[in-house]
Amino acid sequence: TIAVTSTEIHGATAYAVTGTPVDCVSLALSGALFSWSKPALVISGINKGSSCGHNMFYSGIVAGARESLFSGVPSISISLDWKKDESQESDFKDAVGVCLQLINAALRDIEKGAFPKCCLLHVQVPKTPLTNKGFKLTKQSHWSLKLCWQAISASRNPAAGRFVPNQQSLGLQLAQLGRDASAAGAARRLATQKNNIEEVESVGVAGKSDPNRKAKYFRLELLDKKQEEKDEDLDFRALENGFIAVTPVSLVMHVEADVHAAASQWISTALQVEQ
Repeated sequence: TIAVTSTEIHGATAYAVTGTPVDCVSLALSGALFSWSKPALVISGINKGSSCGHNMFYSGIVAGARESLFSGVPSISISLDWKKDESQESDFKDAVGVCLQLINAALRDIEKGAFPKCCLLHVQVPKTPLTNKGFKLTKQSHWSLKLCWQAISASRNPAAGRFVPNQQSLGLQLAQLGRDASAAGAARRLATQKNNIEEVESVGVAGKSDPNRKAKYFRLELLDKKQEEKDEDLDFRALENGFIAVTPVSLVMHVEADVHAAASQWISTALQVEQ
């Protein structure tokens, strides 16, 4: 169950939805909230933090754009490479401004039938939007953060809370936890003084009290790690160099021929051994 509230913003009716980005898009396109013709374009974001590399698989805003594409509506997801102690709230407005050229071009070509129908576009704006070096077509990298789990005292019982993916300052997008995030557990952020570290405390869903059941608590630290990939056309490299990275994201997961061959050989061999 999700809740929806509405408000007027400069003469337009806006809706706030308590669900995930996927819930927002799915509800909007379903016709259950309001009746309208199919939109020309869905824009998901702007996310507070980049969604490069492996984080794209976790990204709530990319998932929202993908949901739109599933429904046959072209989509764009947008992230801002927010940096703690460097970025400002006004950067979001600037990020919108620098993306308008791409958005207007998309609307123009959608009307002409010239916009790509097989993919969404994931746009990542550098930390200082107004000094960007222009748009650059990029490839998804293997960029990721190092995950470091640490056990914490059982006396610290984190309060259960719903995790909101678009509040991640380091851009780590936690996976969609299903339609009801509370069924998968609860996470709470902790303030930290360390640079490039974000901490999340996690605890299972509370159930009936059981004196024989002992809970363990763990804290996750997200650490920046050195990236070895040198290709300048990768998403995180383009961001580092001040470009607006535009990465096509397909609905179809393409498997390289050599990977497919290796998996095929293993499966046939493994099944023969089992027999």
